[in-house]
Amino acid sequence: MTFHVLTIFPEFFRGPFEYGVVARAVQTNKIAIRIHDLRQWTFDRHRSVDDRPFGGGEGMLMKPEPIFLATQAILPRRSDKQKVALLSAQGRMFDQAAARRWSALDDVLLICGRYEGVDERVAAHLVDEEISVGDFVVSGGELPAALIIDAVARLVPGVLGNEASSENESFTAGLLDCPQYTRPADFRGYGVPEVLLGGNHEEIRKWRRETALAKTVRNRPDLLKKI
Repeated sequence: MTFHVLTIFPEFFRGPFEYGVVARAVQTNKIAIRIHDLRQWTFDRHRSVDDRPFGGGEGMLMKPEPIFLATQAILPRRSDKQKVALLSAQGRMFDQAAARRWSALDDVLLICGRYEGVDERVAAHLVDEEISVGDFVVSGGELPAALIIDAVARLVPGVLGNEASSENESFTAGLLDCPQYTRPADFRGYGVPEVLLGGNHEEIRKWRRETALAKTVRNRPDLLKKI
């Protein structure tokens, strides 16, 4: 699987993909990551990628032409196994279910917006979908792109050492993960629940389900509407 990132700050990605699961996935050729500098598809001496919005308003908008040219050069023949997404505060929320669907693709191209946004013709006529990583605004799409690549890459077959790891974690079954404990069994007077020490696997399974539900009710009650 190949991830493509279209950005005006290619140097941003020198750090995020050099550690952990994503780095190992690249080293073992489970995934590839290609960073593309949007300014390569500009033709004026200032390599401009933005301009003033029609109708007035604050800030600058990213122009459509460089983004169209870049996308068509990177993925000249689009197929059902490829996806082009614009990272945008106006986008659909990215979640674990989307990450799992995307992990079966051959190519994902993530377009990183900047400034006050991107000319609407990119969303309307070029990309497959707009994607957001939360109900908040960040300075650009680079951080969301790194998050999405990490979330999807770990679900690509063979990336995780234990494939069951991705089946028993938050959001996979619609709930948050249950509380987890490790040694020592007593830390500063805070003990591990007795059920986890008893070896009764059926009781442990029931405890994990109940505490996962309780944690979801406490921290993310909105998730309960989906299950």
